[in-house]
Amino acid sequence: MGNIMEVLGIDIGGSGIKAAPVNLQSGEMAAERFRLETPDPSKPKRVAEVIAKMTDHYQWKGKIGCGFPGIVRHGIVHTAANLHKGWLELNADALFEKATGCDVRVINDADAAGLAEMNFGAGRDHHKGVVLMITFGTGIGTAVFLNGVLLPNTEFGHVELDGKDAEKRATAAVRDRKNLTWEEWGGRVNHLLCYLESLFSPDLVILGGGVSKDYKEFFPFIHLNAKLVPAEMRNQAGIIGAALAWSDEIEQQLVLE
Repeated sequence: MGNIMEVLGIDIGGSGIKAAPVNLQSGEMAAERFRLETPDPSKPKRVAEVIAKMTDHYQWKGKIGCGFPGIVRHGIVHTAANLHKGWLELNADALFEKATGCDVRVINDADAAGLAEMNFGAGRDHHKGVVLMITFGTGIGTAVFLNGVLLPNTEFGHVELDGKDAEKRATAAVRDRKNLTWEEWGGRVNHLLCYLESLFSPDLVILGGGVSKDYKEFFPFIHLNAKLVPAEMRNQAGIIGAALAWSDEIEQQLVLE
């Protein structure tokens, strides 16, 4: 895309939508983060209206990258576990471009967080071997990298855990709703991570999402062979990684066109 310096990064979550302009060279936000509630119900048109408000907030006229909680290929949404089912098979790129008047690229939100961590955060010095990024929030997202290259749309947060979808057992939202202790929740996270480790034998596991700021509370209950580290970008990762969808070095890893 040649010489794009700043992109508006937007992170669409099950409870909130966050945005900020991002410098693609430094990975830093060029303005203060702006957050709005995710509409309920989270129908496509209503979410697009929020995206337009964010564009207006920054008086943005350039490129936009969006992280979306589901599988996205060629701009088409194929899963939306924590959003309205009206998203399925919808062209999200086209929807947001119509709402904003800007060029938009929509990618999986966990892929976005992983891209941010691999380029500017906890994974920036780990571009050899297998790295697993896993985020805990309203849902569970995963991103897998081999020698620094992303395998997009993995969605391993939906594997079966104790007879249920992992998202029904081990999200940060489940911990809050069931009032689990850190040890109880950490045990569930450990169960999921041990299973994923048995499948992929990662060299490094990066644990992200808002809960990563409390990693000292539950890391003692996680026992892996791989090195386990907290994400460094925290809640900024989704915004920064979404913007990176327009990076020359990264766009070839993504299923965009």
